[in-house]
Amino acid sequence: MRYLLFPLRLLFTIYTAALFLAFLLISFPMVVVASFFGKIKGGDFILKICRIWTDIQLVLCGIFHRNIYEVPHDTNKQYIFVVNHISYMDIPIMLQAVRKQNFRILGKYEISKLPLFGLLYKYVVVLVDRETASKRATSVKQLKSVIQKGISVLLCPEGTFNETHKPLKAFYDGAFKIAIETQTPIKPILFLDTYDIMNYNSMLSITPGRSRAIYLDEISVEGLTVKDTSSLKDKVYKIMEERLVHYRASWIEK
Repeated sequence: MRYLLFPLRLLFTIYTAALFLAFLLISFPMVVVASFFGKIKGGDFILKICRIWTDIQLVLCGIFHRNIYEVPHDTNKQYIFVVNHISYMDIPIMLQAVRKQNFRILGKYEISKLPLFGLLYKYVVVLVDRETASKRATSVKQLKSVIQKGISVLLCPEGTFNETHKPLKAFYDGAFKIAIETQTPIKPILFLDTYDIMNYNSMLSITPGRSRAIYLDEISVEGLTVKDTSSLKDKVYKIMEERLVHYRASWIEK
């Protein structure tokens, strides 16, 4: 059956890639114009373009997203959003999950070098370059600058794809240290279905389906110091792990 479905998967992948390229070419002139207004105003406008882009592309690809709120969510509040990272599809779903708040994504510097897409990318993300300690420090400084401007940020504390078949890969300290240093509450969000839509094993794995983002309760960092980074990280990890098990995330080995 898998071999019989391969031609259909290949055609669907070509179709989604063609849509991506078409939207990129259509939006690129607007991105160029917006870039002249700077990283904040220009970035805000480019973020709106990207949201519209993903709204249309996901529907045309048969991917239907909804947010589920375990508790009421305050869209007027600034957060450090933390999400699990399991799929290439996580990036467009980030734009679907955080709809009513201005935010930036922490993203890899290497992607900014891609032709056309790289220009759009670097205006909606805070670039992280892990090549040297000084470049990593610069990335952290830029991230804090964004937060100080009242803009929320979204990070993947696992750092890269979770290929363990456990609920989560081990977290890095960065998101939690920054949350404490800027006194910004943490809002965990779970992506339940991106692994099934397009997992990390192959770009040919893309398939239509549902997408859900689960908003968990915010975690306050009020009064915490940098010494509490590890305990805060463990707390967030355990909460997200428990809820992924509760929702029976498909990549978890039974």
